[in-house]
Amino acid sequence: MTKDVFDAIRERRSVRSFEQKLIPDAIINRLIEAAVQAPTAGGVEPWRFFVVLNEKIRTCLSEAAFGQKFVAAAPCVIVVCGVPAEAEKAYGRRGRELYLIQDTAAAVENILLAATALGLGTCWVGAFDEGRAARCLNLDPSVIRPLAIIPLGYPAERPSPRRRKSLPEVCTWMR
Repeated sequence: MTKDVFDAIRERRSVRSFEQKLIPDAIINRLIEAAVQAPTAGGVEPWRFFVVLNEKIRTCLSEAAFGQKFVAAAPCVIVVCGVPAEAEKAYGRRGRELYLIQDTAAAVENILLAATALGLGTCWVGAFDEGRAARCLNLDPSVIRPLAIIPLGYPAERPSPRRRKSLPEVCTWMR
């Protein structure tokens, strides 16, 4: 059963404990399809997605993520990467340094929300050594840059919502 997008936004949590249950390929494909629907500067789509089911590679990614063991424990890990040269070709330095990050971040958020809508748990892991993560995937990080690691699975926990700042604390209306 899928959820309304606003329900998915409200219900999304960082999940770090997963059931050891395989996720059907068709569901993972839906998540990648959601990712590539994200906005992208100039339609460049400088992203690449690595779906890691292999336990040895997941363990390597966990070590690259400074020992965050839940990365290895997830039955699936999606590594979202960017291709700096593609963004740079379209937009120069700004494309390489900013649009690449914005585009892949939008794709990550689409994965997180789509996973929540489908009853899966995720965690956006940004604390990792990019070079080590690239080596886990046999990538040249100067060509394809790992930018986010997303452990994915059926949640074995239901984290409580965190307190969020109120709208007046974060929003300024300029009429």
